[in-house]
Amino acid sequence: MSNNQKLQERKSNAIARGMGNLYSSFVTHAKNAELWDADGNRYIDFATGIAVCNTGHSHPKVVEAVQKQVANFSHTCLMVNPYEQAVELAEKLNTLVPGDTPKKSIFVSTGAEAVENAVKIARAYTGRRGTIAFAGGFHGRTNLSMALTGKTVPYKHLFGPFPGDIYHAPYPMAMHGITVEDSIRGIETLFKTSIEARDVAAIIIEPVQGEGGFYAAPVSLLTYLRKLCDEEGIVLIIDEVQSGFGRTGTFFNLERAGIEADIMTMAKGIAGGYPISAVCGKAAIMDAPLPGGLGGTYGGSPVGCAAALAVLDIIEEEGLVQRANEIGAQFEKRIQAVSKKYPDLVGDIRINGAMIAMELVTNGEAKQPNTEVTQQIIAHAQEAGLVLLSCGYYGNVIRFLPALTITDELIAEGFDKFDALLAKVLT
Repeated sequence: MSNNQKLQERKSNAIARGMGNLYSSFVTHAKNAELWDADGNRYIDFATGIAVCNTGHSHPKVVEAVQKQVANFSHTCLMVNPYEQAVELAEKLNTLVPGDTPKKSIFVSTGAEAVENAVKIARAYTGRRGTIAFAGGFHGRTNLSMALTGKTVPYKHLFGPFPGDIYHAPYPMAMHGITVEDSIRGIETLFKTSIEARDVAAIIIEPVQGEGGFYAAPVSLLTYLRKLCDEEGIVLIIDEVQSGFGRTGTFFNLERAGIEADIMTMAKGIAGGYPISAVCGKAAIMDAPLPGGLGGTYGGSPVGCAAALAVLDIIEEEGLVQRANEIGAQFEKRIQAVSKKYPDLVGDIRINGAMIAMELVTNGEAKQPNTEVTQQIIAHAQEAGLVLLSCGYYGNVIRFLPALTITDELIAEGFDKFDALLAKVLT
C-alpha cells in the first residue's frame, strides 16, 4: 500500500465523510505552482487551493513575513489587545477598494464569515430584513451563507431549514439564454410577489461567479444594481472572495464596471493561504453596528495580517495584476486549439484574467451539458500529474485557477498534460 493510500485510509477513519477530498494525493511540500505528494509524485497546480495562493505556494516574502510575526506573537485577539499589522492592512484595503467614499474594514477568518458580517452590517444600517442573491452564486457553507448560495447539491441538501427573507434572482448566462433583462425582470417580480423593495436590506452578487461557472456579470447589470440600490436605499454587497486580489486582471473585478460597492467581501487570495478575510465598505455603513457587534476570536489574526501585507507588496512589485491577463491569454490560445480539435465538446470559453473556464457540452448543444466527460477529466487528473477543479451550474465546467506567479514553461507543460488527459478520456 502506498503512502497516499495509507493516509487516505487514516483520513477516512478519522475525518467525517462530509469533508471529502477530491484527490488522494497527500501534499508534503509545494513551491510556486508545483506540488509533491507523500509518494514523491509531482503535480502542476491549476487550482491553487481554490484561488487562494495567487502569489504561489510558499512565496519567500510571505514565508519571511509569517516567520517574523510568529516569532513576535501569534495571537492576542484583535478585540482585546490590537496590533499595528491589522491597522495597516485595513488602511491599505480601504484605499484599494474602488470608489472615493471613505472606507472602513473589519477582519474575520473565512469568506463565509465575511458574507455573514456583510449582511449583518447591511441590516444594522438599513433596519430592514430581506436579502436578494442570485441563482448559481456561492457565498459559503454556514447557515446564512448557504441560504444565499444558489446551488443545492452538495451545499444545501440535508442542511435546512435556512434563514427566511432570502430571495434569488436569475443570473445572466448568455450561453444558456438568460439575459440581463431576465435578471432585472426577476428582481422586479420579487418586489411584486415576495418582498417590497423598502424591506430589502441588501443585494449580494459575485461579479464573476465562482462555483456557478465563471460567468462574469455584465456591466449593464452591475450598473443597474447600483442605480436600483441608490433609489431604494438598499446596500449593494459585492462578493469578491474568489475574484479579488488580481485574479481577474484587475485588483478587484468590480473596477471594470466603474461603480462603487457599499460593502465588499474578500478572502481567498488575500493572504497566500493564511486564514483571514475582510469586509470593507463605506464608513457610514460599516459603523452602523455597535461596539462588540462585529468580530471573532481569530478575526484579524496577526499572522494572517502579516501574510496579507506581504501579498499586497508582492502583487504590486511583481506586477501580478497584469500577469493575470497574460496568463489568461496563454490559456485562451491553448483552449481555443482544444475547441478546434473537439468542436462538439467545447461549448464556451470564458477568460477573466487568470479565472478561466471551459464549458463542456454534448453535440455542441448548450442545452446538453457534458457532466460525464468533465467528471472523467477531474477523476484522472491526478494520474496526469495535474490538480484541476470543476464547477458550474450543471457541473460541466473545467476551471483553471493557476497561481499568478506561474511561469510560461509550467503553463505549457501543464496544458500539454491536459491535452493528453483529454485525449485519453475521449478515447
